Order: sequence, then C-alpha cells, then structure tokens
Amino acid sequence: MNDMKDLKLTVASSPHIASPIDTRNLMRDVLIALVPALVFGVVFFGPRALVATIVSVIACEFFEWAYRKIMKKSTVNGDLSAAVTGVLLAFVCAPTLPYWMLVIGDFFAIVVVKQLFGGLGKNFLNPALAGRAFLMLCYPVAMTTWVVPGIGGDVWANIIGNTTTMSGADVVTGATPLSVDFMHSGVLPDVSIGEAFVGQVGGCIGEISALALLVGGLYLIARGVIRARIPVAYIATVAVLTFIFPLGGNDRLTWMAYQLFTGGLFLGAFFMATDYVTSPVTKKGEVIYGIGCGLLTVFIRYFGGYPEGVSYSILIMNCCVWLIDKAGKPNRYGVTKEMKAAEKAAKKAGKEG
Repeated sequence: MNDMKDLKLTVASSPHIASPIDTRNLMRDVLIALVPALVFGVVFFGPRALVATIVSVIACEFFEWAYRKIMKKSTVNGDLSAAVTGVLLAFVCAPTLPYWMLVIGDFFAIVVVKQLFGGLGKNFLNPALAGRAFLMLCYPVAMTTWVVPGIGGDVWANIIGNTTTMSGADVVTGATPLSVDFMHSGVLPDVSIGEAFVGQVGGCIGEISALALLVGGLYLIARGVIRARIPVAYIATVAVLTFIFPLGGNDRLTWMAYQLFTGGLFLGAFFMATDYVTSPVTKKGEVIYGIGCGLLTVFIRYFGGYPEGVSYSILIMNCCVWLIDKAGKPNRYGVTKEMKAAEKAAKKAGKEG
C-alpha cells in the first residue's frame, strides 16, 4: 500500500495508447516508397523531372511555413506532410510543365485546400489531386503536353531552360496510351504491355511506371502505413469492368492490362486514395470507397471527354467519405438485431409522442 502512494493518477482525454510512430515517420515511409517512381521518371524524362519535384517540395514547404507564420500558428514543417504533397503534385504533372505553373498548383494545394480548412487532418480533399485539378482548369494545354520518354541522346541536357525545348530542339510530343482514341474507340497504343508496365510511355512524371509504383505500394503495405483494402478494391474493380467490357473488339486480357498499367491508376490507388485524412476509417467503408473509385475511373475513361479519370474519381469519392463511413460503421459489440429493432421502435414512439 505504501508503494501505491507514490503513484500519480494522470487524467487526460483519449487516445490513451502511446506510440512511437508519428506523422513524420509515416510521411517518411511514403517518401521512401515514392523513390522508385521518381527514379524511373528521371531515367525516362531526364533531370528536369527531378528538378520539378524538388521545386514542388520546396514551394509546398515554404507556403505551409509562410501561411502558418502569417496566421501566427505553430509551424509544423517537420512532419513532412507538405513534402509528400509536393512530390505527389509534381508526379501528376507533365514533365514539360513550367515551374511557375507548378508553384501555383503548390500554393492552391497547401494554402487553399489544406491550410484554409484548418491544416493537416482537417482537409476534406486530397491536396495534391486538388492542385492538379486546379492546374488542369487553368492550364489545360500545358498540363497535357507530353514528351516521348528517352528522346534523343541529349534528353538530359536541358535542366532549367525553356519548357518547350530540350537540348535546344523542339520537344518530341506524343499522345499518352490513355488517349481519347484509345479510350473511346478502342485503338490500342503503339507501346507493348511490357513497355507500359515498366514506364516506357509518355505521361506524367510519376505515373508512367506501374512497376515502380507497385514496388512502392507493397512497401507501404509491408510497413503497415496503408492497408491493402482500398488499393485492392480499386484496382480489382477497374480490372473486372475493363475485362467484361472491352472496347474496339480487343482481346479482354490485353485491353484490361493496358487499362491497369497506363495512366495514374497505380499512383492513385496506392498513394492518393489511401490518404489518411480523405479516406474512410472503417473496414467496410474502405472497400466501398475503393470500388467507388474504380467505377468512376472506368466511367470517366469510357464516357468522359478527358481520357484519364483517376484524379477526379478520387476527388469525388473524397466528398463522400463521411457518408461511406456512416454506412460502413460496425455494429456495437453485444448489440443484437432484436435490441436494434427495439431501439428504433422506441425512437419512433418518442417522436410520435
């Protein structure tokens, strides 16, 4: 009993379980998982892809620090969340996008989408995807001007120069595999499935290599940073729909493979849709959310004027997360169907009374 007198009772609000894993650790793992995709982007598009990513990260960190400084709030730049937003926003932009446009997108993502709603944990949209949608609205031509990866021996020469030139010559532009002709008429792209899987295609900096993104996604699952339910439900939904409904009389497996390995599906499924703040927290809700993202992605690809639907499908589902969590809420432990029916009857009687 004498030993008990030396103990102190601390009363505090939940959570009561302490963990050494904090936001910085989680964001660091996400950055590590994105390294393979960045390497492939730099290999295929040259160092401009690396410079664009660095510029985006610096801009996001600065805007977050400046906003919180001006508003006299505590600075939280050390948690690396702004850095992750910067990398992801650069990854969903064309490698030829001017740096100043990318910085504008960073401002919109950090200040408008994240900080004005209260900062980390309070935004209802994924900041990087919202920034991309804003750039697509403001600069659609620049956002959809692609370069053929690995063009010429001097693709590495132009690091800071004009975005419309590489090695002093005009950029060799080309359609991405997810072109309008491919999506609406079923005309297969001029790349093999293997090239599409590895990333030897035109597109955004961090979206081209499904292989690199798969490696990064599996790393996050192995580390326990994300759960597999959302990406599996998302990718499986796209796979099933495109297998059942191929276009242009193409072989089902071939058509499905191109749909999976091209565009931003893997980046969206592993790194965007699994964002803690803007995704459901219930098990059933995660599955519903992933299926919804997959359905919208295919619908936009098939019937929309813009060939890629990953970013918009995730943003739309972000707005539905509150409802999905409500629908996926598990039953209270020990509550039977009879007890729930009696509770509803009592509520109904109370209202009528």
